[in-house]
Amino acid sequence: MKNNFIILLISLAMVGMTACEKANSDVDTSDANGSAIGEVTGIWSKGTVQRITGDIIIPEGKSLTIEEGVTVLMDPDNKPEIVVLGNLYVLGTTESPVKFTVEDSYKTKENEFGKLWGGILAAPSCKELVLDNAYLEYGGAVTSDASTSVKMRLYKQKAGEALPALWFSNVEGKLIVQNSTISHFYEDCTYIEGGKIIFANNRFFSNGVTGGEAMNFKSGCLADVAYNLVYSVNTNALKLSNSGDRTPQAHIIVYNNTMLNTGWRRPTAKGGSIWLEASVKAEIYNNLFANTRFGVKRDAKNPEDSRSVSSNNWYYGYDQLTVDQFQVGKNDIVGGTNDVRGKTAGDNNPKFTAYPLETAVSNYVFDLAWDFHLQGNSPALKAGTSAFKPHFMDGLLLSNGLSYISPKPATYVGAFGAKF
Repeated sequence: MKNNFIILLISLAMVGMTACEKANSDVDTSDANGSAIGEVTGIWSKGTVQRITGDIIIPEGKSLTIEEGVTVLMDPDNKPEIVVLGNLYVLGTTESPVKFTVEDSYKTKENEFGKLWGGILAAPSCKELVLDNAYLEYGGAVTSDASTSVKMRLYKQKAGEALPALWFSNVEGKLIVQNSTISHFYEDCTYIEGGKIIFANNRFFSNGVTGGEAMNFKSGCLADVAYNLVYSVNTNALKLSNSGDRTPQAHIIVYNNTMLNTGWRRPTAKGGSIWLEASVKAEIYNNLFANTRFGVKRDAKNPEDSRSVSSNNWYYGYDQLTVDQFQVGKNDIVGGTNDVRGKTAGDNNPKFTAYPLETAVSNYVFDLAWDFHLQGNSPALKAGTSAFKPHFMDGLLLSNGLSYISPKPATYVGAFGAKF
Protein backbone atom coordinates (compact mmCIF):
# COMPACT_ATOMS: atom_id res chain seq x y z
CA MET A 1 0.00 0.00 0.00
CA LYS A 2 2.78 2.43 0.91
CA ASN A 3 4.67 1.75 -2.34
CA ASN A 4 1.50 2.27 -4.36
CA PHE A 5 0.96 5.63 -2.66
CA ILE A 6 4.52 6.75 -3.49
CA ILE A 7 4.06 5.71 -7.13
CA LEU A 8 0.82 7.72 -7.28
CA LEU A 9 2.55 10.85 -5.95
CA ILE A 10 5.37 10.53 -8.49
CA SER A 11 2.84 10.09 -11.30
CA LEU A 12 0.94 13.22 -10.30
CA ALA A 13 4.15 15.25 -10.15
CA MET A 14 5.15 14.11 -13.64
CA VAL A 15 1.76 15.14 -15.03
CA GLY A 16 2.03 18.59 -13.44
CA MET A 17 5.49 19.12 -14.95
CA THR A 18 4.51 18.13 -18.47
CA ALA A 19 2.55 20.85 -20.24
CA CYS A 20 1.20 18.56 -22.96
CA GLU A 21 -0.24 16.06 -20.45
CA LYS A 22 -2.94 18.02 -18.71
CA ALA A 23 -5.99 17.13 -16.62
CA ASN A 24 -5.33 13.40 -16.65
CA SER A 25 -5.57 12.73 -12.91
CA ASP A 26 -8.35 12.95 -10.35
CA VAL A 27 -7.67 14.28 -6.88
CA ASP A 28 -9.82 14.78 -3.83
CA THR A 29 -10.42 18.42 -2.96
CA SER A 30 -8.71 19.29 0.30
CA ASP A 31 -9.89 21.86 2.81
CA ALA A 32 -6.25 22.44 3.79
CA ASN A 33 -3.40 23.99 1.82
CA GLY A 34 -2.73 21.80 -1.18
CA SER A 35 -2.23 21.40 -4.89
CA ALA A 36 -4.61 20.23 -7.57
CA ILE A 37 -4.73 18.84 -11.06
CA GLY A 38 -7.57 16.97 -12.75
CA GLU A 39 -11.08 16.72 -11.31
CA VAL A 40 -11.93 18.75 -8.22
CA THR A 41 -15.13 19.09 -6.18
CA GLY A 42 -16.20 20.06 -2.68
CA ILE A 43 -14.89 23.01 -0.68
CA TRP A 44 -11.62 24.91 -0.56
CA SER A 45 -11.77 26.27 2.98
CA LYS A 46 -11.20 29.90 3.87
CA GLY A 47 -7.67 31.19 4.08
CA THR A 48 -6.01 28.24 2.35
CA VAL A 49 -3.53 28.31 -0.53
CA GLN A 50 -4.27 26.01 -3.46
CA ARG A 51 -1.52 25.50 -6.03
CA ILE A 52 -2.81 24.60 -9.48
CA THR A 53 -0.16 22.60 -11.30
CA GLY A 54 -2.22 21.67 -14.36
CA ASP A 55 -5.73 22.02 -15.76
CA ILE A 56 -8.52 21.37 -13.27
CA ILE A 57 -12.04 20.24 -14.11
CA ILE A 58 -15.22 20.55 -12.06
CA PRO A 59 -17.27 17.56 -13.32
CA GLU A 60 -20.79 17.92 -14.68
CA GLY A 61 -23.34 17.67 -11.89
CA LYS A 62 -20.73 18.50 -9.23
CA SER A 63 -19.70 21.76 -7.54
CA LEU A 64 -16.64 23.47 -6.16
CA THR A 65 -17.06 26.17 -3.52
CA ILE A 66 -14.09 28.45 -2.79
CA GLU A 67 -14.42 30.27 0.50
CA GLU A 68 -13.16 33.67 1.56
CA GLY A 69 -9.46 34.39 1.66
CA VAL A 70 -8.38 31.46 -0.53
CA THR A 71 -5.38 32.11 -2.78
CA VAL A 72 -5.38 30.04 -5.97
CA LEU A 73 -1.81 30.07 -7.30
CA MET A 74 -1.39 29.16 -10.97
CA ASP A 75 1.72 27.46 -12.32
CA PRO A 76 3.05 29.69 -15.13
CA ASP A 77 5.02 26.80 -16.64
CA ASN A 78 1.91 24.69 -17.27
CA LYS A 79 -0.49 27.67 -17.77
CA PRO A 80 -3.51 25.86 -16.31
CA GLU A 81 -7.13 26.29 -17.29
CA ILE A 82 -10.11 26.03 -14.93
CA VAL A 83 -12.81 24.08 -16.77
CA VAL A 84 -16.27 24.20 -15.21
CA LEU A 85 -18.61 21.46 -16.39
CA GLY A 86 -20.58 21.62 -13.13
CA ASN A 87 -20.96 24.65 -10.87
CA LEU A 88 -18.43 27.04 -9.34
CA TYR A 89 -19.08 29.30 -6.36
CA VAL A 90 -16.29 31.76 -5.48
CA LEU A 91 -17.37 33.42 -2.24
CA GLY A 92 -14.84 35.99 -1.09
CA THR A 93 -15.51 39.01 1.09
CA THR A 94 -14.35 42.62 0.96
CA GLU A 95 -11.84 41.95 3.72
CA SER A 96 -10.79 38.51 2.43
CA PRO A 97 -11.22 38.19 -1.34
CA VAL A 98 -10.42 35.04 -3.29
CA LYS A 99 -7.38 35.51 -5.55
CA PHE A 100 -6.61 33.67 -8.79
CA THR A 101 -3.06 34.76 -9.38
CA VAL A 102 0.62 33.82 -9.71
CA GLU A 103 3.60 34.13 -7.40
CA ASP A 104 4.73 37.75 -6.95
CA SER A 105 8.05 37.04 -8.66
CA TYR A 106 6.16 36.65 -11.97
CA LYS A 107 4.41 40.03 -11.71
CA THR A 108 6.96 41.84 -13.83
CA LYS A 109 6.87 44.42 -16.59
CA GLU A 110 7.47 41.61 -19.08
CA ASN A 111 4.36 39.81 -17.82
CA GLU A 112 2.12 42.83 -17.26
CA PHE A 113 -0.47 41.52 -19.72
CA GLY A 114 -0.48 38.02 -18.30
CA LYS A 115 -0.63 34.89 -20.46
CA LEU A 116 0.65 33.01 -17.39
CA TRP A 117 -2.48 30.85 -17.00
CA GLY A 118 -5.66 30.33 -18.96
CA GLY A 119 -8.97 31.44 -17.51
CA ILE A 120 -12.23 30.14 -16.07
CA LEU A 121 -14.10 28.35 -18.84
CA ALA A 122 -17.70 27.37 -18.11
CA ALA A 123 -19.12 24.82 -20.54
CA PRO A 124 -22.82 24.81 -21.59
CA SER A 125 -23.40 22.19 -18.87
CA CYS A 126 -22.45 24.73 -16.16
CA LYS A 127 -25.72 25.85 -14.61
CA GLU A 128 -24.42 28.32 -12.01
CA LEU A 129 -21.26 30.33 -11.59
CA VAL A 130 -20.55 32.99 -8.97
CA LEU A 131 -17.52 35.26 -8.66
CA ASP A 132 -18.06 37.40 -5.57
CA ASN A 133 -15.15 39.41 -4.22
CA ALA A 134 -12.64 37.68 -6.46
CA TYR A 135 -9.40 38.84 -8.05
CA LEU A 136 -8.41 37.36 -11.42
CA GLU A 137 -5.05 38.50 -12.75
CA TYR A 138 -2.15 37.69 -15.10
CA GLY A 139 -4.06 35.16 -17.23
CA GLY A 140 -5.13 34.90 -20.84
CA ALA A 141 -2.77 32.18 -22.05
CA VAL A 142 -3.00 31.17 -25.71
CA THR A 143 -4.51 27.78 -26.46
CA SER A 144 -2.71 24.94 -28.23
CA ASP A 145 -3.89 21.63 -29.67
CA ALA A 146 -3.01 20.08 -26.27
CA SER A 147 -5.26 22.46 -24.31
CA THR A 148 -8.15 20.88 -22.45
CA SER A 149 -10.47 23.62 -23.69
CA VAL A 150 -9.59 22.83 -27.30
CA LYS A 151 -10.00 19.09 -26.81
CA MET A 152 -13.40 19.68 -25.19
CA ARG A 153 -14.37 22.17 -27.91
CA LEU A 154 -14.88 25.00 -25.45
CA TYR A 155 -14.65 28.76 -26.00
CA LYS A 156 -13.61 29.24 -29.66
CA GLN A 157 -12.74 25.55 -30.04
CA LYS A 158 -9.36 26.02 -31.66
CA ALA A 159 -5.70 26.56 -30.95
CA GLY A 160 -4.13 30.01 -31.05
CA GLU A 161 -6.84 31.85 -29.04
CA ALA A 162 -5.98 34.01 -26.04
CA LEU A 163 -8.36 32.88 -23.31
CA PRO A 164 -10.57 35.36 -21.42
CA ALA A 165 -10.62 35.54 -17.65
CA LEU A 166 -14.18 34.17 -17.83
CA TRP A 167 -16.19 32.39 -20.52
CA PHE A 168 -19.80 31.37 -19.84
CA SER A 169 -22.12 29.79 -22.37
CA ASN A 170 -25.36 28.39 -20.91
CA VAL A 171 -28.44 30.35 -22.04
CA GLU A 172 -30.41 28.74 -19.20
CA GLY A 173 -27.66 29.25 -16.64
CA LYS A 174 -27.12 31.89 -13.97
CA LEU A 175 -23.96 33.98 -13.77
CA ILE A 176 -23.09 36.43 -11.01
CA VAL A 177 -19.91 38.54 -11.14
CA GLN A 178 -19.78 41.19 -8.44
CA ASN A 179 -17.32 43.09 -6.26
CA SER A 180 -14.48 41.59 -8.30
CA THR A 181 -11.36 42.78 -10.13
CA ILE A 182 -9.98 41.54 -13.45
CA SER A 183 -6.58 42.90 -14.44
CA HIS A 184 -3.47 42.08 -16.48
CA PHE A 185 -5.15 39.80 -19.04
CA TYR A 186 -3.94 39.53 -22.60
CA GLU A 187 -7.21 40.15 -24.48
CA ASP A 188 -10.90 39.88 -23.45
CA CYS A 189 -11.71 39.93 -19.77
CA THR A 190 -15.08 38.22 -20.20
CA TYR A 191 -16.84 36.54 -23.13
CA ILE A 192 -20.43 35.64 -22.32
CA GLU A 193 -22.68 33.57 -24.62
CA GLY A 194 -25.92 33.27 -22.70
CA GLY A 195 -27.52 33.20 -19.29
CA LYS A 196 -29.29 35.30 -16.68
CA ILE A 197 -26.51 37.60 -15.60
CA ILE A 198 -25.61 40.23 -13.01
CA PHE A 199 -22.32 42.13 -13.42
CA ALA A 200 -22.08 44.68 -10.62
CA ASN A 201 -19.48 46.67 -8.68
CA ASN A 202 -16.47 45.25 -10.54
CA ARG A 203 -13.18 46.79 -11.67
CA PHE A 204 -11.35 46.18 -14.95
CA PHE A 205 -7.93 47.70 -15.59
CA SER A 206 -4.58 47.08 -17.33
CA ASN A 207 -6.06 44.62 -19.83
CA GLY A 208 -5.54 44.02 -23.53
CA VAL A 209 -2.46 44.30 -25.72
CA THR A 210 -3.84 44.54 -29.27
CA GLY A 211 -7.52 43.82 -28.61
CA GLY A 212 -10.08 42.75 -26.07
CA GLU A 213 -13.16 44.01 -24.27
CA ALA A 214 -13.85 44.24 -20.55
CA MET A 215 -17.36 42.79 -20.97
CA ASN A 216 -18.35 41.03 -24.18
CA PHE A 217 -21.97 39.82 -24.37
CA LYS A 218 -23.52 37.75 -27.17
CA SER A 219 -26.97 36.32 -27.97
CA GLY A 220 -28.72 34.39 -25.25
CA CYS A 221 -27.78 36.94 -22.57
CA LEU A 222 -30.21 38.74 -20.30
CA ALA A 223 -27.85 40.92 -18.30
CA ASP A 224 -27.81 43.77 -15.80
CA VAL A 225 -24.46 45.60 -15.91
CA ALA A 226 -24.13 48.23 -13.18
CA TYR A 227 -21.66 50.15 -11.01
CA ASN A 228 -18.58 48.84 -12.78
CA LEU A 229 -15.32 50.76 -13.28
CA VAL A 230 -13.49 50.18 -16.54
CA TYR A 231 -10.10 51.84 -16.96
CA SER A 232 -8.20 51.86 -20.25
CA VAL A 233 -9.29 48.53 -21.66
CA ASN A 234 -7.66 48.08 -25.06
CA THR A 235 -10.87 48.03 -27.11
CA ASN A 236 -14.34 48.58 -25.60
CA ALA A 237 -15.60 48.64 -22.06
CA LEU A 238 -18.65 46.80 -23.36
CA LYS A 239 -19.33 45.00 -26.59
CA LEU A 240 -23.04 44.27 -26.88
CA SER A 241 -24.07 41.93 -29.68
CA ASN A 242 -26.82 39.50 -30.60
CA SER A 243 -24.47 37.39 -32.70
CA GLY A 244 -24.64 33.61 -32.30
CA ASP A 245 -28.32 33.00 -33.10
CA ARG A 246 -29.14 31.82 -29.58
CA THR A 247 -32.46 32.38 -27.82
CA PRO A 248 -33.33 34.67 -26.11
CA GLN A 249 -32.29 37.77 -28.00
CA ALA A 250 -29.51 39.55 -26.15
CA HIS A 251 -31.04 42.22 -23.93
CA ILE A 252 -28.45 44.10 -21.90
CA ILE A 253 -29.27 46.87 -19.41
CA VAL A 254 -26.19 49.02 -18.75
CA TYR A 255 -26.45 51.61 -16.01
CA ASN A 256 -24.34 53.66 -13.60
CA ASN A 257 -20.92 52.61 -14.86
CA THR A 258 -17.75 54.73 -14.96
CA MET A 259 -15.47 54.41 -17.99
CA LEU A 260 -12.11 56.15 -18.44
CA ASN A 261 -9.49 56.11 -21.22
CA THR A 262 -11.17 53.19 -22.99
CA GLY A 263 -10.49 52.40 -26.64
CA TRP A 264 -7.49 54.60 -27.35
CA ARG A 265 -5.01 51.72 -27.52
CA ARG A 266 -6.90 50.16 -30.43
CA PRO A 267 -7.29 52.98 -32.93
CA THR A 268 -9.77 51.24 -35.25
CA ALA A 269 -13.48 51.68 -35.81
CA LYS A 270 -14.30 49.31 -32.95
CA GLY A 271 -11.97 50.79 -30.35
CA GLY A 272 -14.18 52.84 -28.06
CA SER A 273 -16.47 52.56 -25.06
CA ILE A 274 -19.79 50.81 -25.75
CA TRP A 275 -20.13 49.05 -29.10
CA LEU A 276 -23.60 48.01 -30.37
CA GLU A 277 -24.21 45.50 -33.14
CA ALA A 278 -26.23 42.63 -34.60
CA SER A 279 -29.73 43.46 -33.31
CA VAL A 280 -28.81 43.55 -29.65
CA LYS A 281 -31.47 45.18 -27.50
CA ALA A 282 -29.60 47.61 -25.28
CA GLU A 283 -30.72 50.00 -22.56
CA ILE A 284 -27.99 52.46 -21.55
CA TYR A 285 -28.48 54.88 -18.65
CA ASN A 286 -26.48 57.02 -16.22
CA ASN A 287 -23.01 56.10 -17.49
CA LEU A 288 -20.03 58.40 -17.11
CA PHE A 289 -17.54 58.56 -20.00
CA ALA A 290 -14.37 60.47 -19.06
CA ASN A 291 -11.64 60.85 -21.69
CA THR A 292 -12.91 57.76 -23.49
CA ARG A 293 -12.65 57.19 -27.22
CA PHE A 294 -16.14 57.63 -28.61
CA GLY A 295 -19.12 56.91 -26.34
CA VAL A 296 -21.99 54.70 -27.39
CA LYS A 297 -21.21 53.65 -30.95
CA ARG A 298 -23.05 51.39 -33.40
CA ASP A 299 -22.00 49.16 -36.25
CA ALA A 300 -23.76 51.04 -39.04
CA LYS A 301 -23.78 47.95 -41.28
CA ASN A 302 -25.25 45.70 -38.61
CA PRO A 303 -26.96 47.96 -36.05
CA GLU A 304 -28.72 47.37 -32.75
CA ASP A 305 -32.42 46.59 -32.25
CA SER A 306 -34.58 49.64 -32.94
CA ARG A 307 -36.14 49.33 -29.46
CA SER A 308 -32.83 50.14 -27.81
CA VAL A 309 -32.75 53.26 -25.64
CA SER A 310 -30.06 55.53 -24.24
CA SER A 311 -30.42 58.41 -21.81
CA ASN A 312 -28.81 60.49 -19.07
CA ASN A 313 -25.22 59.63 -19.96
CA TRP A 314 -22.37 62.05 -19.18
CA TYR A 315 -19.41 62.85 -21.41
CA TYR A 316 -16.20 64.63 -20.47
CA GLY A 317 -13.07 65.30 -22.53
CA TYR A 318 -9.94 66.97 -21.22
CA ASP A 319 -8.84 68.08 -24.71
CA GLN A 320 -10.65 69.11 -27.87
CA LEU A 321 -9.76 65.96 -29.81
CA THR A 322 -11.54 63.86 -27.21
CA VAL A 323 -14.58 66.13 -27.15
CA ASP A 324 -14.88 66.25 -30.95
CA GLN A 325 -14.93 62.50 -31.45
CA PHE A 326 -17.92 61.77 -29.20
CA GLN A 327 -20.27 64.23 -30.92
CA VAL A 328 -23.50 62.75 -32.32
CA GLY A 329 -23.43 62.81 -36.11
CA LYS A 330 -19.80 61.70 -36.24
CA ASN A 331 -18.36 58.19 -36.25
CA ASP A 332 -21.81 56.52 -35.90
CA ILE A 333 -22.10 57.81 -32.34
CA VAL A 334 -25.46 57.02 -30.71
CA GLY A 335 -27.19 59.96 -29.04
CA GLY A 336 -29.43 59.69 -26.01
CA THR A 337 -32.09 61.78 -24.36
CA ASN A 338 -30.95 64.02 -21.51
CA ASP A 339 -27.29 63.30 -22.24
CA VAL A 340 -24.71 65.81 -20.99
CA ARG A 341 -22.31 66.24 -23.89
CA GLY A 342 -20.28 69.45 -24.17
CA LYS A 343 -18.52 70.80 -27.24
CA THR A 344 -15.48 72.42 -25.68
CA ALA A 345 -12.51 70.84 -23.92
CA GLY A 346 -13.12 70.67 -20.20
CA ASP A 347 -16.90 71.02 -20.36
CA ASN A 348 -18.84 69.01 -17.77
CA ASN A 349 -16.03 68.23 -15.38
CA PRO A 350 -17.47 65.39 -13.24
CA LYS A 351 -15.23 66.43 -10.31
CA PHE A 352 -13.78 63.13 -9.19
CA THR A 353 -12.53 63.01 -5.62
CA ALA A 354 -8.97 62.07 -6.61
CA TYR A 355 -8.05 61.53 -10.25
CA PRO A 356 -5.94 63.78 -12.50
CA LEU A 357 -8.14 64.36 -15.54
CA GLU A 358 -5.10 65.36 -17.60
CA THR A 359 -3.77 61.77 -17.41
CA ALA A 360 -2.77 60.65 -20.92
CA VAL A 361 -5.56 58.70 -22.61
CA SER A 362 -3.02 56.03 -23.58
CA ASN A 363 -2.20 55.32 -19.93
CA TYR A 364 -3.24 51.87 -18.73
CA VAL A 365 -1.34 51.72 -15.43
CA PHE A 366 -3.87 51.88 -12.61
CA ASP A 367 -3.13 53.75 -9.40
CA LEU A 368 -4.98 52.21 -6.46
CA ALA A 369 -4.95 55.62 -4.72
CA TRP A 370 -7.31 57.09 -7.33
CA ASP A 371 -10.84 57.74 -6.11
CA PHE A 372 -13.68 58.05 -8.63
CA HIS A 373 -16.35 59.12 -6.19
CA LEU A 374 -17.88 62.49 -7.06
CA GLN A 375 -17.19 65.58 -5.01
CA GLY A 376 -20.14 67.03 -3.15
CA ASN A 377 -20.46 69.91 -5.64
CA SER A 378 -20.33 67.73 -8.75
CA PRO A 379 -23.10 68.53 -11.25
CA ALA A 380 -23.14 64.83 -12.15
CA LEU A 381 -24.73 63.96 -8.79
CA LYS A 382 -28.20 64.94 -10.04
CA ALA A 383 -27.93 64.01 -13.70
CA GLY A 384 -29.16 60.39 -13.64
CA THR A 385 -32.54 58.73 -13.92
CA SER A 386 -34.20 55.86 -12.06
CA ALA A 387 -37.12 55.57 -14.47
CA PHE A 388 -36.30 52.03 -15.64
CA LYS A 389 -36.24 48.57 -14.14
CA PRO A 390 -33.30 46.15 -14.38
CA HIS A 391 -33.99 42.50 -15.19
CA PHE A 392 -33.26 41.00 -11.80
CA MET A 393 -34.45 43.44 -9.19
CA ASP A 394 -36.46 40.54 -7.74
CA GLY A 395 -33.31 38.44 -7.52
CA LEU A 396 -31.73 35.28 -8.89
CA LEU A 397 -32.03 32.29 -6.56
CA LEU A 398 -29.34 29.62 -6.88
CA SER A 399 -29.59 25.92 -6.10
CA ASN A 400 -27.30 26.26 -3.04
CA GLY A 401 -29.70 28.74 -1.44
CA LEU A 402 -27.77 31.90 -2.26
CA SER A 403 -29.72 34.77 -3.81
CA TYR A 404 -28.40 37.78 -5.74
CA ILE A 405 -30.24 40.99 -6.64
CA SER A 406 -29.37 43.56 -9.28
CA PRO A 407 -28.58 46.92 -7.64
CA LYS A 408 -31.10 49.73 -7.85
CA PRO A 409 -30.45 52.55 -10.33
CA ALA A 410 -29.09 55.77 -8.86
CA THR A 411 -30.00 59.31 -9.81
CA TYR A 412 -26.36 60.27 -10.17
CA VAL A 413 -24.23 59.25 -13.16
CA GLY A 414 -21.31 56.90 -12.94
CA ALA A 415 -20.55 54.05 -10.55
CA PHE A 416 -19.79 55.82 -7.28
CA GLY A 417 -21.75 58.94 -6.41
CA ALA A 418 -20.62 61.08 -3.48
CA LYS A 419 -18.29 59.79 -0.79
CA PHE A 420 -19.66 59.95 2.73
